[in-house]
This record gives sequence, structure tokens and C-alpha cells, in this order.
Amino acid sequence: MTKAPYAVHGADSRGRQFTERYSDDRSPFQRDRDRVVHCSAFRKLQYKTQVFVTYEGDFYRTRLTHSLEVAQIGRSIARYLGLDEDLTEALALAHDLGHPPFGHAGETGLNEALSAFGGFDHNAQSLRVVTLLEHRYAAFDGLNLTWETLEGLAKHNGPLTSPPDYIAAFDAQFRLDLHAQPSAEAQVAALADDIAYNAHDLDDGLRAGLFGFEEIADLPMVGAALREAQALTHETGRVRNELSRRVINALVHDVLAESRARLAALNPAGAAYIRAQTGQVIGFSAPMAAANVAIKAFLFAQMYRHWRVNRMSHKARMVTKALGGLFLERPYLLPDDWRARAGKPESEAAAMAVRDYVAGMTDRFALDEYARLTDPSVPG
Repeated sequence: MTKAPYAVHGADSRGRQFTERYSDDRSPFQRDRDRVVHCSAFRKLQYKTQVFVTYEGDFYRTRLTHSLEVAQIGRSIARYLGLDEDLTEALALAHDLGHPPFGHAGETGLNEALSAFGGFDHNAQSLRVVTLLEHRYAAFDGLNLTWETLEGLAKHNGPLTSPPDYIAAFDAQFRLDLHAQPSAEAQVAALADDIAYNAHDLDDGLRAGLFGFEEIADLPMVGAALREAQALTHETGRVRNELSRRVINALVHDVLAESRARLAALNPAGAAYIRAQTGQVIGFSAPMAAANVAIKAFLFAQMYRHWRVNRMSHKARMVTKALGGLFLERPYLLPDDWRARAGKPESEAAAMAVRDYVAGMTDRFALDEYARLTDPSVPG
């Protein structure tokens, strides 16, 4: 498929931090995608949860399944808009690499433990993973991804006027134009993240019994999709699956229609025109944006603050906060290689080592590590 003039083109890439020679003809963004898929941080995502911890059930989303779903949605949108699918996919697969165990509850706990040292930001940690923490290559740390992929990761939520410390420090070495809009491909990956979250959290919430069909019947767009699904079948599981499919379909088609209209009005001659805009070019229409806000508000009240989820979130927050605090005050409790990095208690070096160590844990490893440190009956 011919790419649009406003797409990012691999031949025009601003390159990588470290010069490499290649033995095949993959595009730079194909190479980025492949490097993300093969890195250890990506594999760990299968044991990092979104909302539920892994032992709640095998059917709920993990960070890995979420990332795969985001990649599928993002790639489909990119194809229809004439964008670079491989760059979009690389960004979608990499966007959650920096998440700690237990989803946002784990992030809150780690942020509290490290509050005196800048806290914790998962977007900054994602950039840290791909530029420093992965050790797959003899010649450099990180994955040596292209400028375009690093830019999209750093600006996953849009331009940065007050970037987290690590993003600011990296930008000083390898400028990412933090104040500019991200590429259209990065904007697509961010919208795909939003679409996947809402549609699949509705699905997981229904499956877990946190709310029922009657409670979502009046939600904008969702209610219409539910009625369409119920007109086809009365089998609960099939209704739920039809609903999820129709919600995703409605959100994607709205993004396509609205983005095409914006692009037609702008008529951008290149990717630089997308980055120079004051606002995003890829987005929902006003009615769908309002529906999206309503869905998020419903999920916040009925799912993310459900008493069952609250209990699990409380425990998750407690575990990551305790681990962060213990290691920060007593870095001698860390494994040898991490202890050497940490240095003195409650120092910047200790905070950095603790941030990387705890953020890199899976849910299961974090629970085991917490037990080893707090339960005298569990061997250290």
C-alpha cells in the first residue's frame, strides 16, 4: 500500500543513537518492532496485570494481551490512513514496557515510596527500558531504537513541557523535540491504547460480574451496541463478545472518519507538518469524544473503584510501596548486582536502582519478594 505524504517514511528516519550495519533489508521500523518483541521486558508483560492480579482468572487482560490488542487496532487504523504500520505497531507494543507490577495501583505505591527522589512515571520508565535497561547487544545498552520510535514513546500522551527527569536527561543527549506534536503514527498508537482500554475493560468488568448489561444500557454508543448485540443472541457470552467487537468497531470508524476530515482540511505535505500543529490531527469526533469520557467515568466508578478491585488495589499498592521503601532504606537487601548499583541508603543511586528493580518485577515475583522480606517463615 502506498503511504500518504504525511506518513513517517523509513528512508527519512533521523536514525539511531548508535550507528549499526545490517545484513538484511528490513525497514528501520520493522527492525524496531522486532527488537521490542524479542526483549525481556516485553515477555514480562504476560505476568503484569491491567486491573486484576493474575490469579483472579486466566481470561482477564494482562499488559501483554493489552499491548497486542493495541497493536492490532493501531495497525488497522494506520493502514487505512496511509501511515507507516510498522512504526505504529512498534509504538503500540512498546508503550507499556515501563509499567511496574499490578497496574496503576503498583505504580501509585512505587511513586509514593520514591516521592523524595522524583517518584515514578511509567512513560519515562518505558523510555528507560529501551534506551538503557535492556542488555541484548554487545555494543550498547538498550535497544537502539530509531528517533521516531523514541519520540513516540516519550510523547505517548502528547507534547511535554515539563518532562520527567529521565526523559529530560535523555533529550539533552538525543533531542526528541518534546514540545512538538508526535507523529501521526504515534497519535494513532495513543488512540488505539484508549480504544483498547475502554472496550476491553467493559468486557472484563462484565465477565467479572462487577456490573451488568442493564447498568451500561444508557451509556452513549455502548447502549446502542448492546441493543444490536442482544438483537442477534440472548446467550450472555456471545452478547458480551458482540458488544466488545461493536464498541471497538464504532470507535475505530469514528477515528478514521474524523482523522480523514482533519487531514483533508490540513492537507499536510509531510510528517513535519503533523508535528508543527498546535493540536493533534488523529482523534475522535466531538460526540465520540464525549461518549469516551462517559465510558471512562462509568468504568472509574463501577470497575476501578469497585470494592473487590479496591481491595486488590490496596494490597498491590501496599506491596510495591513496601518493597520500594525497604530497598531504599536498606539496599543491602537487594541481590548482589543491584546492591552494587544502589550504593548508600536513601541516595539518588539507591532510588534509581530500586525504581528499575521493582518496576521490572512481574506480579508473581513482587508477591514472592514481599513474602521473602516480611514473612519469617518464608526463606530469603
